[in-house]
Amino acid sequence: MTRLSQRAAEMAATFMIGDGLLGLLQPRRHVALWQEQAGGAQWLVRPFVGRPTLRRAYAVAQIAAGLALAARQRP
Repeated sequence: MTRLSQRAAEMAATFMIGDGLLGLLQPRRHVALWQEQAGGAQWLVRPFVGRPTLRRAYAVAQIAAGLALAARQRP
């Protein structure tokens, strides 16, 4: 893996962990932010509208995947 792809993977992991934490701690607010005029991301949050428990479950998976991805990166 090239240095550039390692950095991209690390950035993706950081995004996954951060987005997961927001979804876990503030699921309604986080989903509402992406519901309208979100540059096409509306369809991504549609399954979570009015379902904060589902968003929290997804958040836990997102955090775990982000941590696993980050753990695989080596300098």
